[in-house]
Amino acid sequence: MKISVDGLIVYFPYDYIYPEQYAYMLELKRGLDAKGHCLLEMPSGTGKTITLLSLIVAYMLEHPLDVTKLIYCSRTVPEIEKVIEELKKLIDYYEKETESKPKIVGLVLSSRKNMCIHPEVSREREGKIVDGRCHSLTASYVRERHNYDESTPICNFYEGFDMEGKEQIIPPGIYSIDDLKEYGKDRSWCPYFLARFTILHAQIVVYSYHYLLDPKIAETVSKELSKSSVVIFDEAHNIDNVCIDSMSVKINRKTMERSSTNIQLLEKTVAEMREVDVNKLREEYDRLVEGLKDAQFQRETDVILANPILPNEILEEVVPGNIRNAEHFVSFLKRFVEYLKTRLRVQHVVQESPAAFLRDIQAKVAIERKPLRFCAQRLASLLRTMEITDLTDFSPIILVTHLATLVSTYTHGFTIIVEPFDDKTPTVLNPILHFSCLDSSIAIKPIFDRFQTVIITSGTLSPLDMYPKILNFHPVIMSSFTMTLARPCLLPMIVAKGNDQVTISSKYETREDVAVIRNYGQLLVEFSATVPDGLVCFFTSYLYMESVVAAWYDQGVVDQLQRHKLLFIETQDSAETSLALINYIKACENGRGAVLLSVARGKVSEGVDFDHHLGRAVLMFGIPYVYTQSRILKARLEYLRDQFQIRENDFLTFDAMRHAAQCVGRAIRGKTDYGIMVFADKRFSRIDKRSKLPKWIQEHLTDNLCNLSTEEAIQISKRWLRQMAQPFTREDQLGLSLLTREQLEKEEAAKIEQKAQQN
Repeated sequence: MKISVDGLIVYFPYDYIYPEQYAYMLELKRGLDAKGHCLLEMPSGTGKTITLLSLIVAYMLEHPLDVTKLIYCSRTVPEIEKVIEELKKLIDYYEKETESKPKIVGLVLSSRKNMCIHPEVSREREGKIVDGRCHSLTASYVRERHNYDESTPICNFYEGFDMEGKEQIIPPGIYSIDDLKEYGKDRSWCPYFLARFTILHAQIVVYSYHYLLDPKIAETVSKELSKSSVVIFDEAHNIDNVCIDSMSVKINRKTMERSSTNIQLLEKTVAEMREVDVNKLREEYDRLVEGLKDAQFQRETDVILANPILPNEILEEVVPGNIRNAEHFVSFLKRFVEYLKTRLRVQHVVQESPAAFLRDIQAKVAIERKPLRFCAQRLASLLRTMEITDLTDFSPIILVTHLATLVSTYTHGFTIIVEPFDDKTPTVLNPILHFSCLDSSIAIKPIFDRFQTVIITSGTLSPLDMYPKILNFHPVIMSSFTMTLARPCLLPMIVAKGNDQVTISSKYETREDVAVIRNYGQLLVEFSATVPDGLVCFFTSYLYMESVVAAWYDQGVVDQLQRHKLLFIETQDSAETSLALINYIKACENGRGAVLLSVARGKVSEGVDFDHHLGRAVLMFGIPYVYTQSRILKARLEYLRDQFQIRENDFLTFDAMRHAAQCVGRAIRGKTDYGIMVFADKRFSRIDKRSKLPKWIQEHLTDNLCNLSTEEAIQISKRWLRQMAQPFTREDQLGLSLLTREQLEKEEAAKIEQKAQQN
């Protein structure tokens, strides 16, 4: 269908449009017109992806000079593939309606592990190994060596791309990972490097958050993207945590021991080179004297050797003289590693600022700040000079140089914490040094500064006003949309007590209470007997889930549960969880029904959709507060209070409620779907908690659903499920959508006419 959105003609590849999709397009259009950033919350399952793509592609075609590129960032490969599918549908619709295909190139960029077509390398399962083997076949010195000695293995696909691929521009079209692999196989070109090269002139690029937010990767992959690009962060409710993780480093004793081994190997190799090929070391020294900005260095820069981000004024400087010489640099690294080893010899927790760390290192081992800044770059240069083929062996020392560069570059918004014990093994001495980022705005600031429009969107962003504070930006558009429904297809409810009237809650004081655990078990058994097909339960942590399930075994709850449905449990092992998911889906498909016990913030809560019969009800056992005794969290809360005036409790509640909403949101994945959302904790009924749920859940959570016992919840669910079982066709939903759309179009036409009369 063709619709007018504030004067812009938008092609929408479906027969109908939801009112909230149209409202979303209007806000999006205003944001693009204003060339500002947007924060938009839209309910799960209402076609957010196709709405975004339709409006922005239409805007790009209408205003080709204002918006030159769309960068769509999502989190997982399945989500990225979904975006590409919707994009293909949209471009096919354009071709059908206009009888000419838009000259748009859209493609995916993923890791080598997902894109490699080399018969041997692609068999490897671990990403780091694939990266290392790829580098050992494609590095410039390996290829030069092959020119003299043909027995040196190289990658023919990379060679094919290097000879022909850079001369030819990929034809217009939308390319998924599989499409790129097929395209590469047909021409004997490497799909990964083809995608890396093509993103410079492609109009639409779809890739993971890390290609923009992780400075080590972004500097290599995304630095050429133009300012007139529109960036979308989809499913961005956790974007602050992604920013913090990308700027943080964790080092333990094992890392230090392996780093020492790396340094010994570096010493040995440099000494051999000094005897055999002194010219290479001399050339490298001369290059460092001139500065690291030369073309050869830039050409060879790769993701594996990418450095943490440095401000431009530092990049313009030349590498300090005391680390230009290879031997001097290796001994410099040795001193730094020995210093870190002494810092890890602790019996109690130490916390300090980067400035205090730098003063201490200056006093104890006479290492200055400036050479530390260039550690990562200097090591990358040395590894190239030494022609190291397998870089995976050097990952510990590369990590140490990242720490050196970050700690000497950023003095604000970071903290250093040395803990003698790991949280998982609190009785075993295993010291860990955390260089932890406290300010999520540091990683995302370059993106807000560089691109004219950044759109942060998800189904669970409430409360919206927290994101501009913690990400330190000023959105021109900030909106939350509700879900228009022809029937009440979601039923949120708060169960506050069991049938014995004992209050149920996961708070620390009562979580071990036998009555509370029994009531949680009874609630699950009753729901598994009432609700057909699939039932998904979320606990606040793995530890809590294990203790509750163990108690349920003793109380006979598990036996009662298995009379109604099969039971599957998510574990911290991703392979076990994948197997549990496959069998859970199989049980639901076969009509046997199943219960899946999982954890908030785990794999299941983030990336898995339980649509239709796979998730007829979701139970949230307790409020998923983050582990509040973590020193890193305490440091971050203190920073947020001092810098952004955000109270600790406000942030903790915001964080818990967005994860709770994300978990229960798994139940409904579209308007023809239906599902029950059970918040099983007395504290959810408090207004400070309820008000932080997304608007589209709040409007269905009426007062009579906010303080239920198990029996009351079951009776309401039975009545509601009978109502949902009545015949309901897509046309019923469509009728509502068409009616509302016609009204919206009439209103929009009236506005345009009114403006014309005023002019």
